[in-house]
Amino acid sequence: MFTDENSLIVSRRAALGAGAAVLGTAGVLALAGCGGGSSQGSGSSSGEGSGLRKVTFALDWTPNTNHTGVYVAAERGYYKEAGLEVEIVQAPENGADALVAAGDAEFGVSFQDTMAAYVSGDDKLPVTAIAAIIQHNTSGIISMKDKGITSPAKMAGHTYATWEMPIEQGVIERCVETDGGDFSQVEMIPSTVTDEVTALSTDQVDSIWIYWAWAGEKCKLAGLDTNYFAFADIDSVFDYYTPVIIANDDVIKQDADMVQAFVDATRRGYEDCIADPEGAAEILLKAAPELEKELVVASQTYLAEQYQADAEAWGVIDQDRWDAFFEWVGDQGFADAIEPGAGMTDQFLS
Repeated sequence: MFTDENSLIVSRRAALGAGAAVLGTAGVLALAGCGGGSSQGSGSSSGEGSGLRKVTFALDWTPNTNHTGVYVAAERGYYKEAGLEVEIVQAPENGADALVAAGDAEFGVSFQDTMAAYVSGDDKLPVTAIAAIIQHNTSGIISMKDKGITSPAKMAGHTYATWEMPIEQGVIERCVETDGGDFSQVEMIPSTVTDEVTALSTDQVDSIWIYWAWAGEKCKLAGLDTNYFAFADIDSVFDYYTPVIIANDDVIKQDADMVQAFVDATRRGYEDCIADPEGAAEILLKAAPELEKELVVASQTYLAEQYQADAEAWGVIDQDRWDAFFEWVGDQGFADAIEPGAGMTDQFLS
């Protein structure tokens, strides 16, 4: 089992790979059978003897602080109060999208950039984002301070550990060129990074795309002297949603009341994470004791201000921001043209 930052790197590379390949619907659904997740499906059922509706929630990979609100809602009985018994399962390497699309999980975790490959056109999957886990994109580029990479343009002349995915490299190119730099001078090295602290401190690579809540906090705890810039600060089109909670479309259509109950209970869990990050961290550690406590607490404290951020409530998806990113994806030819509002709904967020 992968844990810590390794899980996030591998899961994002796998997810972006699936997205970049624009897998056909049949191909993606076939992958679901490899997940080892629940075979519950999307029809109505109850937890045996409990009178509760049993549903499955698929993580994108191993447990981490992106998921804490779900664990809190389960631990504190919010799902039970909503009439639900929620089974939390780990998805296969290709992510939760396939399990949710196939109906082997009613809900799961995905990312807007991953979803770009299947929200419209011939490759459309029956999956919709129903809530944002984190309100803004908190990813960006980290480097050791002595490399002098204080802005995207200064990545030129330095190495970058690439996942070799079109959307990923398109984001880097847009940021470098917008900042007045020469993208062709960024030396792309296929990423073998499994530990950012080691990779940066031993000069394996000059710059790495990270998600601050985990890898950034880990670098801070290790005492690394770094530079960092966030993509959302460079170009508003990159303030997309990563990660999000997705649901199976048939479940949304056939059992909207259950979906609403799930979202409401999950919201309570994330609101607790915001109000009491240390208490939430303890619940995550109870569920995943293999995680490093100091890192979980630091990450949870950081995310307490990011889950909702400046939104009126947790979970809000701003369609203008959602559409702006997908418009850019389409304009770059990374996916078929995507209709406004495709792949998301706000019906459960009011």
